[in-house]
Amino acid sequence: MAAPRTNVDEIRSRVILGEFGVRNVHTTEFPGNYPGYDDTWDMQKFQKNFRIDVVHLDESSMEFDMVGIDAAIANAFRRILLAEVPTMAIEKVFIYNNTSIVQDEVLAHRLGLIPIKADPRLFEYRNTVEESAEEEGSEIDTIQLQLKIKCSKNPRASKDSSDPRELYLNHMVYSKDIRWVPIGNQADVFADSSIGPVHDDILIAQLRPGQELDIIMHCVKGIGKDHAKFSPVATASYRLLPEITLLEPVEGEKAERLKRCFSRGVIDLEDVKGKKVAKVVNSRLDTCSREVLRHEDLKNVVKLGRVRDHFIFTVESTGILPPDVLVTEAIKVLMAKCQRFLSELDSAETV
Repeated sequence: MAAPRTNVDEIRSRVILGEFGVRNVHTTEFPGNYPGYDDTWDMQKFQKNFRIDVVHLDESSMEFDMVGIDAAIANAFRRILLAEVPTMAIEKVFIYNNTSIVQDEVLAHRLGLIPIKADPRLFEYRNTVEESAEEEGSEIDTIQLQLKIKCSKNPRASKDSSDPRELYLNHMVYSKDIRWVPIGNQADVFADSSIGPVHDDILIAQLRPGQELDIIMHCVKGIGKDHAKFSPVATASYRLLPEITLLEPVEGEKAERLKRCFSRGVIDLEDVKGKKVAKVVNSRLDTCSREVLRHEDLKNVVKLGRVRDHFIFTVESTGILPPDVLVTEAIKVLMAKCQRFLSELDSAETV
């Protein structure tokens, strides 16, 4: 006997959270899988259903909804944000003097992970074939930074003081001590840009009187697939939109317990004829902990699910580029991949 249409619709469009498992997790929308449904991919249908809604945007983070798309495409978009949007990062560290207690290789690794404020779209990838011949790099593919600092005693410090911040000068080496050294015509080209570390308060090393650092660093263009230091995001993740349905009215003390089972702001209590009645206000805020399913008298009055094609994306930038620019660049990378795939298909057909 064929399943009722409403049940089929649920299987196709909802992921159901049960007490002991999650159901309907696999994509089943392909032609011929369900009688009476035409799942043939159609451009007009996709354009009608697909949309992107920006929920939150500031200098460092962005939250937006991507609706009407398959999980494989959403995950590809997430992976591109993590590993294929290029940035500038410290690649070569030339240590001329390091008398601190931090070993050279550890210091070089710490420097490499400092986010560098520079627009990668204005630079070219460094030619690795000619790298040995041109060790210094050029103004179109390299940014040169310098860290030169020496710790000394503070002559004005109190004799009774034991605070290093008062006893010593330059004993804490921060990212703000890194200076940009323009190559070629970079001083003119990037006159309006403040090239350097994104954050000034990243601790690099601690020094004592007589210890010093003299370092030259070269930043090059790269992608997170090669090394995590090139990743432009602190995190890029998505989750499916939660859906909470009350199957029957919940009143009184049960309503109060139901409210406590969910994240703040998901369930609210409204006064109906002198009784407190539970009402779903904003299921988006729920973390899907399934706490309600632990209560015998509550687990059968609520249905927990997630909308299969509604993805809530969260993008946190490292500060190199604004999050909305990162999303735009990721879309360009995805479009280039699709175009390359179509070109491969065309070339295969002509053979």
